[in-house]
This record gives sequence, structure tokens and C-alpha cells, in this order.
Amino acid sequence: MGNNSILVVDDEIGIRELLSEILRDEGYHVTLAENAEQARHLRRQMRPDLVLLDIWMPDTDGITLLKEWASSGLLTMPVVMMSGHGTIDTAVEATRMGASGYLEKPIPLQKLLSTVGRALRGGQGRPLTIFPLASLGRGPVIADLKRRLEQVADLGTPLLLTGEPGTGMDLCARFLHRPNTPWVEPDTFTVLAHAPLDLLERAKGGLLFLKEIGDLGRLAQKGLLLLMGKLEKYGVRLVCATSMPLADLTAQGAYDQQLYEILGGLCIGVPALREHREDIPELASQMLSRCIESGEAPVRQFSTAALNSLRNHDWPGNLAQLAGTVRSLALTCAGEEISAEDVKRILASSSPIQAVSGIPLNVPLREARDMFEKVYFEQLINQENGNMTRVAERAGLERTHLYRKLKLLGIRLRGH
Repeated sequence: MGNNSILVVDDEIGIRELLSEILRDEGYHVTLAENAEQARHLRRQMRPDLVLLDIWMPDTDGITLLKEWASSGLLTMPVVMMSGHGTIDTAVEATRMGASGYLEKPIPLQKLLSTVGRALRGGQGRPLTIFPLASLGRGPVIADLKRRLEQVADLGTPLLLTGEPGTGMDLCARFLHRPNTPWVEPDTFTVLAHAPLDLLERAKGGLLFLKEIGDLGRLAQKGLLLLMGKLEKYGVRLVCATSMPLADLTAQGAYDQQLYEILGGLCIGVPALREHREDIPELASQMLSRCIESGEAPVRQFSTAALNSLRNHDWPGNLAQLAGTVRSLALTCAGEEISAEDVKRILASSSPIQAVSGIPLNVPLREARDMFEKVYFEQLINQENGNMTRVAERAGLERTHLYRKLKLLGIRLRGH
């Protein structure tokens, strides 16, 4: 079966034994823990396919344990919460944190088996992107972002997320997605241009996420305007993301004024990775753990100096680039410990030519191109000490085109 190991965490011996008996009869492989401490210990040694977790326990409650796993990258399996005296608030909080189900005690047999079956099917073949904001970091900058997202969580207004490429705007959208409702994220804008109401039909009662809306053509912009007028009717929450300055595009006439005004009504900026460097060591360690857990890379760890090198880098490609870099380190490092030298080797971007090697290949071409152009122009401006005539000559661009390009890439000029 291969997808049948279950960890049961409950402080009541009667319930542990009962669940264990029922589940073993059904052919599941069951491990038992009587408190959070034991569960922590077992989770470090194994990765169960499913955890049944009691909310009320004497040492640490289930929700706290769930948060702990989520923020350390260990929540890679579905977790179903159990509670006898559960309030609905607790269940809602648990699903927000990433629990994939909730069972009230006494648990009816059929309900137990159907919930377990469903959770195991849902957890197969895809790592759960759970409590997604923990994958952005846990410092004050991300805590503030989380606060702002929570403030708009229950609004029906379309939300615009802005930030540099690779900052994880999709994770913010996931944070606003209510469990067990549709999540629709079209790969192309064709359907938006030709059949926008189809998208609403698919997303009914759930969330529609449109990434990089700066790229919308005229027809797709019309489709988006039409769709916005009917969000309430379909009960759809619309979240859009862009790394392009829509104000400039609108001023240039490339973007519909009305559309820009509606989108600008509720807007949250997602910080660049260099704005919350304090999170980088923990994020890099989490990413490394995931490479090791998935069996992609052998067991390795970062030296303190290596983590420090990562922390001090500027990451023009943000989280996407950090993830690509950690993956390269995990796969190419010679010893068990990843050293600062290994990091410098991978990041070797002292010249614009080599800078290409620091750009991950696991992002869409547009994002990779933006990252490359940003690094390229920043290096040129540095080398020419801010002399824009020389930069334009070396880049082979007209001055006006160069300025527009720099603005689009979010490069601030000295003294501006």
C-alpha cells in the first residue's frame, strides 16, 4: 500500500488503544504517542503518512505542536485534529494552520475511516503547502505582513499583491485561501480574454489567483474588468499579483485606467528577501531539510559561516533564487557540511557574466530574465559609477529606453 503509516497522538490511553485497534484492522500501520513530546521525538525519526492529533493534551496542546511543525518545515503530511470538547473556533484555527481535517469525539467509526481515507488520498504525491507564511520567514517583517493579510482575509474586495519576482506572492494568496473551497490559478490568460465567466464558475465559493497581471493584453484586461463586476454573485475572492509598476504602465497607456484604479484600491506589498535577512538562515535550513526529506539529496548541514554568507547576499531573485541555490548546494557539495566556500562558489557573481550562474533555473523565463537584467544593470551602474551615458552605451540602449527599463526593474538611481 505504501501510504498507510499513521501516528496517533492522544493522552487518553483508551482512545489510543481504540483507534489503534480499528485502524490496524483496516490494514494501516499505527504508531502511538501519549503526548506532544513523544510525538515530536517520533516525527524526528519517521515521516508518517498521516497524523491524528488530539487538541487538548497536558504538556503541549495540539495546535501549538501543529504550528511548531509548520514553521520548521516538518508539516509534510496531512494532520487531522481530534477533540472532545472542541469549539468551532479551535477547528477553524487548526485548518488555518494547515490541519487537513477535524474529528469530534466520540468519533463515529464511519466518519473516522472516511476522514482518514480522504486525508491520505489528499496527502499523496504532493508536498502540502501548509501554513504558507512560515515558508516566507518568522521575523517581524513577515509577522507584519501576516497581520495585514489577516486584516483583509474576510473582505470581498479584490486584493493586489505587489513585490519583486520570487518573493512568494503565491504563498500570500494561499494564506487567504479557505480550506475545502476551490483554488483556481490559470496558467495562461487565454481563458481570461475569451471566457472570463468560466473562471468564475470554476472558482465558485473559493479563490481565484491571477499571477503577473502586468502582462495582461487588452482583451484579457477587458475580461478581468467584466469578471470583477460579478465576483460577489459567484462568491469568489480575487487575488492578483504583479512585480511590474502598474502605475507606469497605465500612464504609458498600456493598462486600462479603470482596471488600475479598482486594483489599486486594496494593495499589499510583499517584502524582498533582503528586507528580512534575519529569516534567511532558518529558511535555508528548512529548504535543505526538504531536499533531504524528499530523498533528493544526502544528509548535509550548513556551517554557521555558510549560513552567514547566505544571509549577507542580496538575492535579486528572492526566495526562488534562495531555493535554487540551496538545492544546488545540497546536490553538489562534496562533504557533509556545506561551507562558506561552497556558498561563494555557487553565488560567484562578481562579474555580470558569472551572475547567470546565481539565477535559478526553476523559475519561469520572465522571472529569470528580470533577475538577470536587474543584476546586469546594477553591476553596470556600479562599474560606471552611476554615469548613465556610459551605462546606456555599454548596454546598447537609448537613454530614455534605459530609464524606463530601470524603473520597471525597480532599480533606484543614486540621488533619486
